[in-house]
Amino acid sequence: MKKIVFLTGAGMSVESGFKTFRGNDGLWENYPVEQVASHEGWLQDPTLVTNFYNMMRKKLYDAQPNEGHKLIHDLEKDYDVTVITQNVDNLHEKAGSSKVIHLHGELTKVCSSNEPYNPKYIQELGPDNSQVAPGTKAADGSLLRPFIVFFGESVPMLEPAAKEVQQADIFVVIGTSLNVYPAAGLLYYTKPGTPIYLIDPNAVATDQPGITYIHKGASEGMKELIELIK
Repeated sequence: MKKIVFLTGAGMSVESGFKTFRGNDGLWENYPVEQVASHEGWLQDPTLVTNFYNMMRKKLYDAQPNEGHKLIHDLEKDYDVTVITQNVDNLHEKAGSSKVIHLHGELTKVCSSNEPYNPKYIQELGPDNSQVAPGTKAADGSLLRPFIVFFGESVPMLEPAAKEVQQADIFVVIGTSLNVYPAAGLLYYTKPGTPIYLIDPNAVATDQPGITYIHKGASEGMKELIELIK
């Protein structure tokens, strides 16, 4: 069974009405990104950051996967599919995708401030308990913080993601400007001669040769991709 690896970014979730920080204007839902997605922002005002992610979680539980998410899941019938996403939403999982690697963390989870990646202190929140009261503590006594990779922090899931890309028979990039490193560097882990498809309505600058561009949004682009790889 051929292996397809997807790398998805903010453009994947746009049709679901869910915004992820995109970087063009430095704002995320009208908040300066340094305020809500950096370690300095967290230290300066943990209450503001906690409330921001409470608001985002509420929006996420109302959002539904779009046709693009569903078409990626449907490919599991014929391919070994791995999704690597820069998005912190769970829309790939909601659409049924079984192998999803989150590079930048997960909005539905909270963790310890001292040891964000210690599984002992990571909690999954559901629609019924999505709101975290500011000042709530993790089991180790530190403040409970969003399970998000803040700007400037290392990306622990990068290594497992790179391994998946190295094994890909087909690599597909959807809705990411390829400006955000280290995620953008995953392109260079493909085996020589691996077909690479890039789905985005906007022009994306990359020096990687041999890319097939599909200038469409996620859902329409996925339909075209399926025709091309049949």
